[in-house]
Amino acid sequence: MNLKSQYADLTMTQEVFHSTESLTLESGEVLKNFDLAYTTYGQLNPEKSNVIWVIHALTGDSKAAEWWNGLIGEDKFFDPANHFIICANLLGSCYGSTNPFSENTETGEPYFYDFPQVTTRDLATSLERLRIHLGIDQIHTLIGGSLGGQVGLEWAVTLGQKLKNAVILASTPKTSPWVIGFNETQRMAIESDCTWGECHELAGIKGLETARAIAMLSYRHPDDLKIKQSDREDKLDGFRSASYLRYQGQKLAKRFNALSYWTLSKAMDSHDLGRNRGGIDAALNSIEAKVLAIGVNSDLLFLPSEAQYISQKVKRGTYKEIHSTAGHDAFLIEFEQLAYFLKSYYLEQK
Repeated sequence: MNLKSQYADLTMTQEVFHSTESLTLESGEVLKNFDLAYTTYGQLNPEKSNVIWVIHALTGDSKAAEWWNGLIGEDKFFDPANHFIICANLLGSCYGSTNPFSENTETGEPYFYDFPQVTTRDLATSLERLRIHLGIDQIHTLIGGSLGGQVGLEWAVTLGQKLKNAVILASTPKTSPWVIGFNETQRMAIESDCTWGECHELAGIKGLETARAIAMLSYRHPDDLKIKQSDREDKLDGFRSASYLRYQGQKLAKRFNALSYWTLSKAMDSHDLGRNRGGIDAALNSIEAKVLAIGVNSDLLFLPSEAQYISQKVKRGTYKEIHSTAGHDAFLIEFEQLAYFLKSYYLEQK
């Protein structure tokens, strides 16, 4: 192992921020306290000007260098040798932050189905609490895709001049009826599980497998499945595409749970940047940071036109488009294109 690798390893930390200050949610419900698990890579420079804040998508966690390893890590675009990278597990998720299986301090029992409704604005507010706790006055770049992009937009509105750049990938200022429809069919699948309603961590798990299979169809493009999951021999059953979707459902069910999935998909549904702000256009125009909005040409879930709209309505916006057959998930896969766009974007600022 070389010295640079040792440096990168030694400067990775995993911690939990415990907020004792109550959080009043948009619904009017109150979390008396909450935890946010977060991971950092690298070190804050003396000028405190090298903060990169990553926001994960629906089923992600705080270990951004693992699930975005083509973009974050040694010799990658965001290198811990140069940047102080932060990623927090979103409120409601099951990777160390307060979620439906956490203890409700008022009852002494887990929340389960009584976990309060959270919105993308609430998630951004909880991240703001963490920023203050860490003593970070300036974020150089806030970057997130899908749900992470929605939370990023919400946070960008309130951060004002404390944020220099926002990179919003495959996302939207308001969740469309199309996306809400996909999310609802997934929740219907969870509801159909006979264990849904029971108070244990495996409740709704088979329904979650189906929900994930439905989601994967929205994350991919038909051409991608045709390329990667076509059968090369004559068949009557046992098709590759069917096996692929079953596998994806089972894979998620081993690491996630139905209640967190329900909670975060509802948060995505709630997303409306213009709510109580005079509409979407006014909210986007209020963002002080420079914004790089990136769409995916084959995205059937969050359409590229929605990312274009973001770039057009903010004060200082740029639009770039990933070209890939992968569909929505291309923002997690097409590292070379992302790095090229980011490099060009930063060079334009010099």
